[in-house]
Amino acid sequence: MSTKYLIATVIETIIKVVVIAAVIVFVFRSATQAYEFGYRVFADQPVSASGGRTITVSIEESASLKEIAQMLEERGLIEDANLFIVQELLSAYHGKIVPGIYDLSTDMTASQMLEIMATPVSEEDKATGNTPTPVAADSEEEDVEADEEGVSADGEEVPRDGAEQPEDGE
Repeated sequence: MSTKYLIATVIETIIKVVVIAAVIVFVFRSATQAYEFGYRVFADQPVSASGGRTITVSIEESASLKEIAQMLEERGLIEDANLFIVQELLSAYHGKIVPGIYDLSTDMTASQMLEIMATPVSEEDKATGNTPTPVAADSEEEDVEADEEGVSADGEEVPRDGAEQPEDGE
């Protein structure tokens, strides 16, 4: 075996190892970024956790979803316009954004903003200047209040702390 052949084989092997390592790093970083983006789509977080700022935005009739997302990002209401677009596409409010003027806050999630922007403003709200606010998805608070009062949602008394209620006539 010649020395030139041996050197060429070693260099070729080193190049193959470097290329394979670069491909593995690229695939790993791409997969990590894709996972993080997908996670952020479904783990909706507001820009500020508490004490958010209220910002008034105007949605034009001709505004596209991309323009709305870019405007919300520029105003500091969302962190990523592309993420907002994907969240809108996957939400129940897809294609339902109504043109108008809305008061949005930095402590709202993207889904709460979509809910507000997809809720048509009634004539009464237009006259008073009120904008719709999102309603909590769960009604646990109402159930807790009913339990504390000892009355169920249908108005019947409910025993508290496992105590038996006396029947009528006792």
